[in-house]
Amino acid sequence: MRRESGNTWRLDITGVLLRRDLDAAEQAAAETIRRGGRIRLLVVLDGFEGWEQGLGWRDMGFYIRHGDDIEKIAIVGDETWRSEALMFVGADLRKAAVEYFAAPDVSRAAEWLAASPAGSA
Repeated sequence: MRRESGNTWRLDITGVLLRRDLDAAEQAAAETIRRGGRIRLLVVLDGFEGWEQGLGWRDMGFYIRHGDDIEKIAIVGDETWRSEALMFVGADLRKAAVEYFAAPDVSRAAEWLAASPAGSA
């Protein structure tokens, strides 16, 4: 994860998402939240191939502890991953607005993230 601007952080995911990589991103996000409060998250799926097989992806610990600390989530990726990515981030369960943008709309996703209020799409 790296800071894009203000309270917006970017997470680039390529290839197969490994559980250990997600754990590291969640730890970085938790530390950022502890230091500075709520964040907005830009997730860019570039050459994404799915999730590591056979692991416990149902762990909701980070979501339970920090779900309300994420104001908005924008995901940018190939349309083939739209449904799975929105399901993976729990888009229907979150108070935060979550939007999916077709690649290569990173700039449009960043503009949406920067727009206020946090709950509007």
